[in-house]
Amino acid sequence: MYKFTKDCMTGIESIDKEHEQLFKIINEAQALLEEQAVDVKTVKSIVAHLVDYAAEHFAHEESYMESINDPELMRQKKEHTDFANKVKSVDFDNMTDEESRKELAELVKFLAKWLYHHILGSDIMIGKLEPVVHKTQDSKKAENVSTAKKGMFEFTDEYKTDIDFVDAEHKKLFEIIERTYEVINDYYLHDKYDHIVSIINELKDYTKLHFKDEEEYMEKIGYEGLAAQKLAHESFVDRLTGINMEEVDDGQQEYLFELIDYLLEWLKNHILKMDKQIPAK
Repeated sequence: MYKFTKDCMTGIESIDKEHEQLFKIINEAQALLEEQAVDVKTVKSIVAHLVDYAAEHFAHEESYMESINDPELMRQKKEHTDFANKVKSVDFDNMTDEESRKELAELVKFLAKWLYHHILGSDIMIGKLEPVVHKTQDSKKAENVSTAKKGMFEFTDEYKTDIDFVDAEHKKLFEIIERTYEVINDYYLHDKYDHIVSIINELKDYTKLHFKDEEEYMEKIGYEGLAAQKLAHESFVDRLTGINMEEVDDGQQEYLFELIDYLLEWLKNHILKMDKQIPAK
């Protein structure tokens, strides 16, 4: 069964309740599969229920994000659309009962993994990022938002796990993100594209190295939270590998301010909520 754990809690009660219900629907489908108690008609009913409930949840989530001017709204809408399209893409009409069971089993695995990744990579950040500053607003206001970020990159005692190598690697990640921010604000660099690409590639490589080191440590000490940590790490790496370099080139300033805000706040949230639970041995 797929567990809705405290790691998946966003702190927004209505969203958490609906996420829990989505897990319940997926687990109900899994239970029926294990009992071999499904035919094509039952499968179609399960999928239809999932589609309807997911659509209702996504609408509520997007409405809430719109009300707080959350900068991740458009990305969330795309991820929600991809989810819906995946579920709707399977045609059960011409399948046998056995074929429909196999297809549902694959769909359940995909949806559970997608849901974990989406919650731990995207939903967990709802309300935690700076409200979007629209292009039509005064440019001075946008400058003020970026200036307010200064001092946000300091790796303070608040983020220490007391695991020396983990803390050292976290500090390095803070420094790489800060260097990206400094490039954005370097007004003497007319075209920052090459610099940005270099730093982002460094961030990708170092993040993967850090997560590998951290997971090996958790495995070594038999940490029970390893599975959830791996899912959270995968969701962050997906976000890094999904960076659209064309968007970086076409709208460097706006795109990167939003990217830096996400990367920094995700990392802080992950350290405080998950990494600080890892025992130091």
